[in-house]
Amino acid sequence: MAFNRYSRDSRINLGSQLGTSEALYNLRSAIKRGLVPITRTFTSTVDDRLDTLAGSLYGDARYWWVIAAASDIGWGLQIPPGTIIRVVDLVDVEEVL
Repeated sequence: MAFNRYSRDSRINLGSQLGTSEALYNLRSAIKRGLVPITRTFTSTVDDRLDTLAGSLYGDARYWWVIAAASDIGWGLQIPPGTIIRVVDLVDVEEVL
């Protein structure tokens, strides 16, 4: 994938890139509007971390923030057991960012 959470931030003059907060907002809004469907949900266990989940689900731990945004959870990599994890397709995410 050719996108990241730091793309298009006018505050740091990166031209066509979005900042983290804007990417997060756009992704969450797209999910709520049905433009990015949730493809899978599951409940986290005691050993789960967002980066390791992203590594196993997407093949790249750097996409942990996509899981965090889709699941409406904060930016900590460690998550409490019992957290509902929502997974989206990265192709859909790239289209809205």
